[in-house]
Amino acid sequence: MISETRDVSNFVAGFETTFMFIFWVTVFFIVGISLTMIWFIYRYNRKRNPVATQIKGSTTLEIIWTIIPVALVLVMFHYGWTGWKPMQEPPEDAMVVKSYARMWSWMFEYENGRLTDTLFVPQNRPVRVNLIAQDVLHSLYIPAFRIKQDMVPGREGFLWFEAGQPGVYDLFCAEYCGLQHAYMTTAVVVMPEYDFEEWLADTTEVLVADVERPGAAGMQLLRLNGCNACHSSDGTRLVGPTFKGLYGSTVTVITNGTEREIIAEGDYIRRSIYEPDADIVKGYSPGLMLSYRNLIDEQGIQDIIEYLKTIQ
Repeated sequence: MISETRDVSNFVAGFETTFMFIFWVTVFFIVGISLTMIWFIYRYNRKRNPVATQIKGSTTLEIIWTIIPVALVLVMFHYGWTGWKPMQEPPEDAMVVKSYARMWSWMFEYENGRLTDTLFVPQNRPVRVNLIAQDVLHSLYIPAFRIKQDMVPGREGFLWFEAGQPGVYDLFCAEYCGLQHAYMTTAVVVMPEYDFEEWLADTTEVLVADVERPGAAGMQLLRLNGCNACHSSDGTRLVGPTFKGLYGSTVTVITNGTEREIIAEGDYIRRSIYEPDADIVKGYSPGLMLSYRNLIDEQGIQDIIEYLKTIQ
């Protein structure tokens, strides 16, 4: 573990070196080219140089401004390669977490089946995050750890890291993925390993504040699956219909191109979750919601129904 930690420190330091090298090269050329342009404007304006002068090329100058950029690019490539290659070789004993990305939320699944909308990891232990995009292109980005990896639907991917300091760090989607892309944020919580093991073993913990509230399990399930990114609970119109006042109401839907009215009760809720394009609420677009048949079981459906009954 000590040698692996040192290796991690080395390539994280390499990211910093690469970034600073490219940054200062960029600053040098921006300042240098800008000052040269200003000098040319002053030196060769019409008053100082009324007659244009033909200047012959310089082989020496051509060689210089070819060799220097090539050398700089090769140095950047070297730093980039030495930082990228270790990220493709996660340690065999790394803890594995599955990351699910969808419009517009995150869900993380641990090896014991626990699900969260925040990534909890132990300190000084390698963590491999398997990347699963459920709808469109996403990109998991943790700025503090200098890691970012695209998530492509239908393609397996991963990234890994080892967090050295306890704390809470931002996690973003860095690939524009639709209307509420900017709100697709969560956090990485780094905990001492003993505290993490206790947290992981406590599968009774829920994410809602009031666990005694009726429908709390359904509210948690909706939150974990990112449903509140598209459906509000206060009547606000988002990408999908609001949950407020939904249960028991009459809903106008489009079914196979035909408009009809149905009562929003158990069968409708279940079908909307398992076959979201079967009955499209009038005024909303089809194709934006995926089926949750493999993610929410029948007990989950009943929990969601109980929650919907509470927000009339």
